[in-house]
Amino acid sequence: MKRRFDGFVWIGLGMALLIALFLSPFASTSPDGLEKVAETKGFSEKGEGWTFWRHAPFSDYTLPWIKNEKASTALSGLIGTLAIFLIALGVGKLFKKIPAKKVILFIFFASLFFFLPSLPMLPGL
Repeated sequence: MKRRFDGFVWIGLGMALLIALFLSPFASTSPDGLEKVAETKGFSEKGEGWTFWRHAPFSDYTLPWIKNEKASTALSGLIGTLAIFLIALGVGKLFKKIPAKKVILFIFFASLFFFLPSLPMLPGL
């Protein structure tokens, strides 16, 4: 059973890498929904001023040292897909060593950490 699952994971990774490599250059150059709303409402400049995002490794889904935009976007998609896979694999191996109750508690508190700041502020708090 484990061997079959491993094959499924590697085939899935291969398909994801092929999609990232060959389809990402054809992605729309139009702004996504959030970016469009920020431009329409006039607050997109506020996010661009953060120094943290100026040093992002794949700003606008491109690699700065590659001049061909299509090749740059394709490699950016390939590297990003592989990086997320390796991070997920590492977290999975880490969770495998931890008892299930602790993993459930960790997921619960981590979700609070990520989702509470996105909730609207309640008046009076």
